[in-house]
This record gives sequence, C-alpha cells and structure tokens, in this order.
Amino acid sequence: MFEIEVKGINNDVKGKIALSDVIFNNPASESVVHSAVVSYLANQRQGTHATKTRGLVSGGGKKPWKQKKTGRARHGSIRSPIWRGGGIVFGPQPRDYSINLTKNMRKVALYKALTMKLSDGEVVVVDSISIDKPKTKDIIKIMNNLGLFDKTVLIVLPEKDENVMLSVRNIPTVDVIRVSDLNAYYIAAFDCVLFTSDAIEKLQSSIAEVAA
Repeated sequence: MFEIEVKGINNDVKGKIALSDVIFNNPASESVVHSAVVSYLANQRQGTHATKTRGLVSGGGKKPWKQKKTGRARHGSIRSPIWRGGGIVFGPQPRDYSINLTKNMRKVALYKALTMKLSDGEVVVVDSISIDKPKTKDIIKIMNNLGLFDKTVLIVLPEKDENVMLSVRNIPTVDVIRVSDLNAYYIAAFDCVLFTSDAIEKLQSSIAEVAA
C-alpha cells in the first residue's frame, strides 16, 4: 500500500490515507478500460429506431396499372421503395446494442482507470464535503480552493447527499456519484476524481469483504 494526502475543503492538509494496491496500482492492460467504456456507451443506446419497409407502409394493395400495353414501366405496388411514400430499403430496425462484460472485467476496468488517474495526479481526497443547504456557490468555492476550477471534476461520495447533488447540477463541469455506482466510464470522462475519505474507505472495504 502507499499513501495519499487528505485535504480539507480549504486545501489544507489534514493527514494521509493508505491506498490499496489492488485498486490504485492495478497492472491490468489499458485496453480493458476501453472495452468497459465502449460497453457503457453501447448500453445507453435504446435501439428503438425503426423505418417502415414496403410491407409495413399502408396502402399499395392494388396494382397501379396493368402489366402491359400502357407504355409505362411495370409496377406492382405504389408502396415500392422506388415510389415516393414507399417503403425504406435497409433502414434501421429495432435492435439491442448492449455489450455485456463480466462483473469481474468491469471491476478490473474500474481499478485500472483509477490507477491511471492516480498516476497522472488526477485523484484528490478531501476529508469531507458537507453543505448545510443546496448552494452552487459553496461547491464553486471548494473547487476554487482545491485548484480544480478549470477542470471537469467527478465528486465521489460514500452515500447519496441531496444537498451536494442539488448544488452541482447547475455546474456543467462538475458531477457527483455514489462510490457504489462508480465505473470506468465516469473515471475516464472527467479530468479529476475528487473522493471523500469515507468514499475511499468504503471502496477499499468492499475489496476486503470479497477477499475475506
């Protein structure tokens, strides 16, 4: 294990916290992070797009004119794809875009993403983020104090905090997530990951429980 500084919301050093090698020094390949991000984005697609083929477009049951001796081309239906208002050829149809990864692979991807963030100096730990009432100005002040005002920041909390969530919703560069909902995509999508010390401990305790 190695340690990282724990800061206060005013950027003063409060102490240090030990980090697990399993999570923050993971030797897995970077490709596993790419696979997890692709899977996450694919799973967000609804796949409900649809176009009507000639068999789905209403009308066209009658042959528009007889086959021969009209001087015109042969046609069997006014809903043919070559007619205006006809069906669509090879158009999109409902489909499932999901890409399933194993639970272990998603976990390894998360740990590798955190390892990469830490090695780039993009993991910050604060002792706590406590707001008495929803106030965007308070979050902006914390970001400024920590020198994160010009970066996109993901705040990771141990549990859902309504005051913090409401405070960041008007800041396009800041988002908040529970540690239990953390995944490789969120880690990769932000410039910096801001953990509370309780969130770090909860993340690392989940590893200890599995090992036990």
